[in-house]
Amino acid sequence: MTAPHRPVRVERRPVDEQDSLTANRADWDRYADEYQSTHGEFLGDEGFLWGPEGVREDAVRALGDVEDKDVLELGCGAGQCSRWVLRHGGRPVGLDVSMRQLQHSRRIDQEHETRVPTICAGAAAIPVVDDAFDIVFSAFGALQFISDADALVAEIARVTRPGGRFAFSVTHPTRWMFPDDPAEGGLLASQSYWDRTPYVEVDDETGETSYVEHHRTLGDWVRALSASGYRLVDLIEPEWPADHDRVWGGWSRTRGLLTPGTALYVADLA
Repeated sequence: MTAPHRPVRVERRPVDEQDSLTANRADWDRYADEYQSTHGEFLGDEGFLWGPEGVREDAVRALGDVEDKDVLELGCGAGQCSRWVLRHGGRPVGLDVSMRQLQHSRRIDQEHETRVPTICAGAAAIPVVDDAFDIVFSAFGALQFISDADALVAEIARVTRPGGRFAFSVTHPTRWMFPDDPAEGGLLASQSYWDRTPYVEVDDETGETSYVEHHRTLGDWVRALSASGYRLVDLIEPEWPADHDRVWGGWSRTRGLLTPGTALYVADLA
């Protein structure tokens, strides 16, 4: 049974890497069962979605050819995307901060008689040797929960082989101007696009930080990639499909037909 939601209050204030890690690990451990129950069928046990719009890797091919490649997924959750890599001939490893999410990955592996190796860790400090992977990717996973984007991309570059690819999707940064509301109320801009102050939820009962999400502009990500030696290959802003009516948090048809909800970056390491 999923634990009931505890009341929270929202703040906008700086949060460092360790506090972000502590809060978000606990939050995803609490939320994992509900997340997989609510979204598991849409994701598919071996599916690869880049975001709530339902755009699939089969269509955009952001990773390129994964066959015979060593592939790291950051924020893998239950390993659905990594299992897609496995089915297409790659050697995936999944990393996630939440042990409960990784337990769901193990459950699905047992159901399908597959095996995706996993690591329980945060993406800010990846516990693997240098130059370990041909491809690193994150599909709406760990990157929004990391405090220092420049250090994060440098860490990803460290574990990526020369010429390797890094592809990741995050909430489109223009969404930070709007309330997180899937209805028409979510179309009224209420704060500055350039305000990078983290979004924080605080547990009303304990006073503890329970969730943290960090904001970067499009330019922030491009500069972070360039500083670590990446060349931007593509920036995909998926349009809302005509036949897609699923509401996922603040993502909906109402908003998606007017403003982008996902930004997908594709970059190659020099």
